[in-house]
Order: sequence, then C-alpha cells, then structure tokens
Amino acid sequence: MTTTTDAGATTAPAAGRRKAAAPAPTGPDRIPQPSQGWYRVPGTDIKLRRVTTILSQGFPKPQLVFWSANLTAEDAFANLPRLVAASLHPAEKEAAYDWLRKGHIRKKDERADIGGAVHDVIEAKVLGQPIPESFLNDEEIAPFVDHFLRFVAEWEIEFEASEMTVGNFTDGWAGKLDYLFRSRLIARLLKVPATTLFVGDTKTGGELDEKGVYPEAGAQMSAYRRAEVAWLRDGTQIPMPKAHHVGIVLHLRPEGYRPMPLQCGDDVYEAFLHVQQVAEFQRVLAKSVVGDALTLPQLTEERAA
Repeated sequence: MTTTTDAGATTAPAAGRRKAAAPAPTGPDRIPQPSQGWYRVPGTDIKLRRVTTILSQGFPKPQLVFWSANLTAEDAFANLPRLVAASLHPAEKEAAYDWLRKGHIRKKDERADIGGAVHDVIEAKVLGQPIPESFLNDEEIAPFVDHFLRFVAEWEIEFEASEMTVGNFTDGWAGKLDYLFRSRLIARLLKVPATTLFVGDTKTGGELDEKGVYPEAGAQMSAYRRAEVAWLRDGTQIPMPKAHHVGIVLHLRPEGYRPMPLQCGDDVYEAFLHVQQVAEFQRVLAKSVVGDALTLPQLTEERAA
C-alpha cells in the first residue's frame, strides 16, 4: 500500500539548459518527517501514511464523545453566572458559545504540552543528557518527571531507542515510536528472557487505575512492532529490531504511574490493517459514495428524450 506521487514535477527545461538534480539527502535529512498525515521518504516520491492519522480516522472512539460532552457540562456549570450574563448580549453570547464548544480543544492542548515535555525528558534520559531545569521546576510537569524517573529506576529500564521513526513500505505507513527498551523485571513477570526487547509508549491522560489507556494503543504499538525499517538519528536506515508481542504503555499521572502490558502481536496488527482500510475509505472513496438526489423532472426529461 505504498503511495507514490509526482510531487515536485516541473516543466521540462529548455534545450541546452538542463536543470541540475537536487543533491541526495545526507545525514539526519534522510529521516522521513511527518506532514499533513503523511511521511515522505527524502530523495524519493514515496509517501507513507502516518500511523496516528490512520488510527484517528479509522478507529471508533465513542469514549471521546462522552468525554467532550462531560467537559462541556463541567465548564458550563463552573462558569454559569458568566454564561448567563453573556447570553443577554449577542456579541458576548457568540464569544461565550465559541469558548464553551472549544473546551475539549483547550484540554487537548494542555495535555499535548505535558506529553511533549515528558517525551523530551525520556529522550534526554535515553541520550544520557541532563533533564532541563525548566521541567524539574515546573509545578505541573515536575510530578510526571519524578514518576517517570521512578519507573526507570524501579523497573531497571534500559533504553535502546527513543523517538525513532519507523516504516513499513509494503503496507504503506510510517510513524514515530516512543521508545524501545529492555527490563529484567518486566521480562521476569512476562516469563520471557531478560534480554527481550519491548515497544514502549507513554500516555499522560485519564485517571490512574480507571481510564487513560485504551485498546488502540495496542494497535499503534502493533504497527511499530511490524515496521520493516527504522531510521537512526544519523539518518541510517536499518531493519526494524524484533520486539516482543506484548508492549508496555507507561500510564503516567501526577499521582503516580502504572506499567500496562498491551497485546500488540500479529492478530492485533491484522486489526490495524483493517483500520487502515477504513481510514482510506474515509480519505478517498467516501467522498464519491453519495450521489446527488434523484428528481422526478429528470425522469420526465429522460422520457421526453
């Protein structure tokens, strides 16, 4: 399902003025970068669909509907006097309405900031670099950092890679996994060799021991596990290392953390491929499925002809 395009094609140059070919990408420039739901492989016309885009477009998420509705209700009751006052003035009413309906977007942005900071901490840890002081001193982010460091120490985590771009040319997708790691203690609990390699992912939403880790995380990790290739930080493309069919989601919250094992084997990957087909239907075929309404005058015109 690799997608190729003619992106960048130009009109042929005039005779005698051959256009110089663009230099082949080198170093980190060889690593595909995400853009508008795709990863483009530098130096080629190959575009691979982004894993998170596939999941967002093809995986049902009914829990998000209720979450958004509950969040709107909470915002409304917490700001009831202001909303009632705004309802008496058309301009203020429109602004209040817009603010209320975008509550879920604001919350997502807040979580994205925290999630981004956590990923920066993980990357610093993997690279053996000091954790930025700004994270350690931030009252909102510091608890996440503390619990992440506890997870690394208590479970004897040995990272192999972080924020690594991986792809599957055969099935037409690419993505960036959170990390690959080994853990003697997790391996013991799962009854596998101590050197077993695991795919890891961090989730910072929801509530500890209640919600926040959903099955689609297993589908996401099943894709990363079935990648054909991976790109190192220097841009070198290598075969994807073989990882175990159980992945670990680190559910990280201000009050603590939980390592959550999720199935991400071949059966889950087959489900991911089905989700990919649904997402592709939404992207392409769905736009042409519904035609214009039929009318009786059309039938009259046809009979007259």
